[in-house]
Amino acid sequence: MAIDRILLRQKIEEELVKTRENILELESQVKPISPENAIGRVSRMDAINNKSVIEASLRQTQDKLNKLEKALSKIDEPSFGICVNCHQPIPIGRIMLMPHATRCVQCA
Repeated sequence: MAIDRILLRQKIEEELVKTRENILELESQVKPISPENAIGRVSRMDAINNKSVIEASLRQTQDKLNKLEKALSKIDEPSFGICVNCHQPIPIGRIMLMPHATRCVQCA
């Protein structure tokens, strides 16, 4: 499991970089829609709707970032990779795909 933790740490760090970049991109897209812009009523409604979708995506991405940071901080603990419900090891494949997973597939 020691080598798995090394690989997993690298995976989490890579995911953290990607997630932070994604957050910066989403934050740049979530700007107030100025009423002075003459884009038309329908276009303004579309822009407001798109902004809502992007804001939801931003919240999800920020949540993922928090979970990844938490996973990285707990990676060396003995309980890391153990399901919080059934207390069985979470398969390494699941942890590699979702490093922030705290439950095995059956308990999730």
